[in-house]
Amino acid sequence: MTTVRRRVSRVVLLDPADRILLLHGFDPAAPAVTWWFTPGGGAEGGESLADAARREVAEETGITGVRLGPVLWERTSSFLFDGRHWEQDEWYWLGRTDTVGVDTSGQTELERRTVISLRWWTCGELLRTHETVYPIRFAGLLRTLLDEGPPLSPIPLGTERA
Repeated sequence: MTTVRRRVSRVVLLDPADRILLLHGFDPAAPAVTWWFTPGGGAEGGESLADAARREVAEETGITGVRLGPVLWERTSSFLFDGRHWEQDEWYWLGRTDTVGVDTSGQTELERRTVISLRWWTCGELLRTHETVYPIRFAGLLRTLLDEGPPLSPIPLGTERA
């Protein structure tokens, strides 16, 4: 099995009402198992992590002009997806937008096959949901972010294996 190792920027994208935009997806090998996750993806070539964050949000959601804040959290993620083993170092950026309409026409072929929908969530909805959301402690992390503001330095979330 091929292992893909990459550096990934993810964006905790908040609208003016502090709702967060998440994507709902699945692995093509197991379409009945779904989860929610933040916009983001791998840095390409010599691209900076901040540039990767902005590009990925634009491609996956159609939202441009995102105001990036600091990196909130860092984690390593290891999982099987689309017949490959992925090992990712991930940086979660705070992002703000005034745009709530989405346009998925910029998604890659793989994203079009595996992303079911996009949705704006309130923190309360995330705290109550029984659906899988990554990173694993996401609702609590978001609650702390909204209550206390961004951390002074990125919080290490450790390694998550799925």
